[in-house]
Amino acid sequence: MKIYPVASDSLGVRSLSLFIESRINIFIDPSAALGPYRYGLPPKPPEIEALARYKEEIRRLANETDVFVISHYHYDHYDPDEEFYTGKIVLAKHWKEKINYSQKKRAYVFHEKFADKCDLRYVDGGRYEFEGVNIKFSQPFPHGNERTRLGFVIMTTVDDGDMCVLHASDVEGPIVEEAADYIISENPDIAVIDGPATYFLGYRFSHVDLERSIKNLVRIAENVPRVILDHHLLRDLKYRERLNEVYEYDNVLTFAEFKGEPINMLEAHRKDL
Repeated sequence: MKIYPVASDSLGVRSLSLFIESRINIFIDPSAALGPYRYGLPPKPPEIEALARYKEEIRRLANETDVFVISHYHYDHYDPDEEFYTGKIVLAKHWKEKINYSQKKRAYVFHEKFADKCDLRYVDGGRYEFEGVNIKFSQPFPHGNERTRLGFVIMTTVDDGDMCVLHASDVEGPIVEEAADYIISENPDIAVIDGPATYFLGYRFSHVDLERSIKNLVRIAENVPRVILDHHLLRDLKYRERLNEVYEYDNVLTFAEFKGEPINMLEAHRKDL
């Protein structure tokens, strides 16, 4: 198995898209977006250029994809305007169960558009096997803490017998201890995790939830050989300082670092741009 982190906040766009090459090719959350406002400012030209570049890369890899995964219905994780799902297998978060109103509306639009164009399956808590590659989905976990209004997400585990990779989309930490327990219980070689939204610290993200996230991530770093931590966390210029205890472990890195590229936190630097 080879994994290819496609786009993320450490690379300049909002995304946690992951391409997995094995006996079948799997594309998890094939989309990217920009924050409409940050520091009261709209996206700047370098961000717009980065988004165009990664959208093109997503389309290129989509042509090589056998199975798409949609962890939830936020536009930085799926793009209803793309047509590349047509004729493919699409394993998606359920459109009616454990879903908030906003995502439910988006999921309905996606279902109406693609249900007859692709092999669309709703997979919460399910298991699938394609050519000896096992794909397992968690039950829905909160998009944040237990009181979140942002809905729920599903985690994806891909195991081809040689390597096991877990993708934990938008768990924002994980804050919730049960989410961390699940990640560890899957015993992955690599865990790709959405880090805590510390750029909202003291506003939409509490110090209590930060402490919970740190404790959970320390446990994960102690039990998972390699942890890729990105997305919400990389919108905070002080992300390493906030998670000092986590970064004492040398197996924690970003998409950019995994790819051997410079960290390029464009949204966090929007004022400077």
